[in-house]
Amino acid sequence: MSMLAVTAALQFSAQSAWANMVYVSNEKDNTVTIVDSATMEVVKTIDVGQRPRGITVSHDGKFLYVCASDDDTVEIIDTATHEIIGSLPSGPDPELFVLSPDGKTLYVANEDDNLVTAIDVEKKSMIAEIPVGVEPEGMGISPDGKTMVNTSETTNMAHFIDTSTHEITDNVLVDARPRFAEFKPDGSEVWVSAEIGGTVSVIDNQTREVKHKITFEIQGLRSEAIQPVGVRISADGKKAYVALGPANRVAVVNAETYEVEKYVLVGQRVWQLAFTPDGKFIISTNGLSNDVTFIDTEADEPVKSVTVGALPWGVAVAPN
Repeated sequence: MSMLAVTAALQFSAQSAWANMVYVSNEKDNTVTIVDSATMEVVKTIDVGQRPRGITVSHDGKFLYVCASDDDTVEIIDTATHEIIGSLPSGPDPELFVLSPDGKTLYVANEDDNLVTAIDVEKKSMIAEIPVGVEPEGMGISPDGKTMVNTSETTNMAHFIDTSTHEITDNVLVDARPRFAEFKPDGSEVWVSAEIGGTVSVIDNQTREVKHKITFEIQGLRSEAIQPVGVRISADGKKAYVALGPANRVAVVNAETYEVEKYVLVGQRVWQLAFTPDGKFIISTNGLSNDVTFIDTEADEPVKSVTVGALPWGVAVAPN
C-alpha cells in the first residue's frame, strides 16, 4: 500500500472512530465529558470555561460549540484534538443556542440581557442583537432556516423571529417558564416545554397558534414534580421525547396523536436530550445523579447509564 493510501486510511479510521462521540456539558465542574456512543463508555473529559450549559456540534462534525455561561462566551473546540481553539462573541450569560441548517449562523439566548445574539460562525462576529422577553432560554430553528423561535422563561412566550430581518413576527403565550423549543422535521409545528406549567404546547407554524397542549401524569408523583424541559422529535416526525426534570423520567409521546405512550425511568433531574445520528438511541442528561442514560428508541427502554461530570446539563452527538 502506498504512503498516500496509508495516510488516507488512517484519516478515515480516525474520522470513523470519532464519528459517534457524545459530548456532555457538566455545569458544576466546568468540564465536557466525551462518551463513545458505540461502547457507551467515557473516553475523555476536557476542561472548559465556567458553567458550561448549551452545547452543539458543527454540521461537519469538526467543531464543538459550548456556552461558557459565566465567562460570557461561546468556546470553540476542535473535535479532533479536543483543544479550545477560539471563541465567539456570544453576549452576556449565554445559556442555549441553535445552529442554522446551513451551519453559518449561531443564535444564542442571552438570559441576563433579554437578547438573542446572532453570530457569523466563520467570521466570528456578531450579526445582530434581537430584543426578546425576560430570561430567554429555549432556541429552535425551522428546517428551512427561515424562522427561529426563542422562549422567554419569565414572559412565558415563544417569540417567532424572521432570520432574514432579525425581527419578531409573532409572540405566542404558553404556560409558565418555557425552557425549550423544537420544530417538527417537516417544519409544521413547534413544541415548547413549560417547566412550571407542566405542559408542552404544540404551536402551528402557519397560524402561530397553540393547537394542542400535552400534559403528563405519573402515578405516585405530585404534579409539581413533573417539569418538562428538553424535547426531541424523531427524524420521521412520529415520536417525541420529553425530559421531565425531577420526575426522573423521559416521556415518550406519539407526535401524531399527542398521546403519552410511556414514561422511561432514567437518572435524577433529567434535563436535556439528544439522538444518535442513526436514531437508535436517545441520550438524557441526569443532573443530580451525574450521569447520562442511553434509551433504546425501538423498545423505549433504558439500556445503560454512564457516569459523567458534576451536574450534566447539555448533550450533543457528532454527526455521521
